[in-house]
Amino acid sequence: MIQLKHILSVAVTALMLVTGSAFAAGQLSVKVLDKQGEALPGAAVWLTGQGLAEDQKVLTHQYKMGQKNRTFTPHLLIVPKQAEISFPNYDSILHHVYSFSPAKTFEFKLYRDQPQALTFSTTGAVELGCNIHDWMLGYILVVDSTHFAVTNADGVAHISLPVEQLKHVELKVWHEGFMDLDKPESRQLSVIRSGEQLKVQLQQTLGMFQDDFSDEFDDYE
Repeated sequence: MIQLKHILSVAVTALMLVTGSAFAAGQLSVKVLDKQGEALPGAAVWLTGQGLAEDQKVLTHQYKMGQKNRTFTPHLLIVPKQAEISFPNYDSILHHVYSFSPAKTFEFKLYRDQPQALTFSTTGAVELGCNIHDWMLGYILVVDSTHFAVTNADGVAHISLPVEQLKHVELKVWHEGFMDLDKPESRQLSVIRSGEQLKVQLQQTLGMFQDDFSDEFDDYE
């Protein structure tokens, strides 16, 4: 009986490793600096490489890009390729969401109560707008990875690692201020370890950011 339990335990462990559902607890911290050396919030960072196992929880997560207080929330959403994203409207007013980006062109006409959903199968940046509220701007970044994060107010992002050490990994960085939104910056890393803290400085100057032109009135209450 003891031997049978041991065999079953080994089999379950092997299956979890194959499917990617068992991950060693580990993180890589990345601090992103702009060209002037200042900490950069709102930057997307992700890892690619042959040694990176897919995180099944990330692949099956229910992603949402909502509209709340006449803004897209979150402002930047990173998802893995083939993710399905819903677009719930949390406001009491109508929204009209659209994108003309090559990675995903779509349009959700005036809606309030029925959440819309789409599958994003092409990697790249998807810039979102609202035909009613011109100041509304949001981004969906579709990446070929399940190990990604967005930098916080201190310019730091924490990326999950499937193992304690990885070799020959590529670190990619993206920001909405890039002149070409479809060209992230990248760094080749020979070795990275769990608990390591990296610092990356962008090579390009960031563009201007859009101001908030919202007001208290709305014709589509």
